[in-house]
Amino acid sequence: MIINTIILVFIGFAGGLIVGCGFVAFLTVLGIVPRLTQLTKTHQKIYQYEWSIVLGTIFGNWVSLQDTTFYLSPIFLIPIGLFCGVFVGMLAAALTEVVNVIPILTKRIGVDGHLIVALMAIVFGKVCGSLFHWFYFVDR
Repeated sequence: MIINTIILVFIGFAGGLIVGCGFVAFLTVLGIVPRLTQLTKTHQKIYQYEWSIVLGTIFGNWVSLQDTTFYLSPIFLIPIGLFCGVFVGMLAAALTEVVNVIPILTKRIGVDGHLIVALMAIVFGKVCGSLFHWFYFVDR
């Protein structure tokens, strides 16, 4: 029983490290923090941006691991929703700048004339994966 718990802790810790490293690599490759400071002309506040990302990630992980319920007034939910929307919008804008990776990838793997097929495969894979998740895992 102790061995199973140790293995489970190891797998959970390793999975968390992988996801965390992937998230940091994703933000680094997209260059969200430098781009944000460049657009807002707030280069002197780069450390506050970085720490807000770190603390927000830690807080979000802690809340997701706990059985926590926040009973907040709708007045407090408006700025939270606004900040979430700003983050998603900046992430989408950063992805549009990096989207040039897909044509380069299709040239490298030799399917240069089939860019639309590659993009549709990505889109349909995402849609099928989301539908599978919603139909199979939700309400179970």
